[in-house]
Amino acid sequence: MVWWILGGIVVLGVLLWGVHSIGVIDLSDKSRKPSGGSSRGGGVLMIGDEVFAPAKYEAQVELDRQARLPVPAPIPGDGDKGIFGDGPVRIQLDSDGKPLR
Repeated sequence: MVWWILGGIVVLGVLLWGVHSIGVIDLSDKSRKPSGGSSRGGGVLMIGDEVFAPAKYEAQVELDRQARLPVPAPIPGDGDKGIFGDGPVRIQLDSDGKPLR
C-alpha cells in the first residue's frame, strides 16, 4: 500500500511540472530576482494562493512588478527644480491646478 502513496506523489509532481511547463500555472518564485538560472519549483507554495485566492495572488504579483519599476534618473539639463534654493520650496500651480514648469 505504501507504493501507492509514493506513486501518487511522483504522478502529482510530474503533473505539476507538465502543467507549469505548458504555461497553465506559474510556479516561479516571484520574490527573488532572476540570477541567470531558472527557478525550479521555488514557488510551489504559492499555488495555494493562485488557486484558492486568485485576487490576492494577482495583487501580490502586481505589487511586486510595481516595486521593481526603475525611477528615472535626473539628467544634466534638468536644473535644480527649486530643491537647492534658499528658503522653502514653492510649487506654483496654474488655474487648472497643474504645476507650472
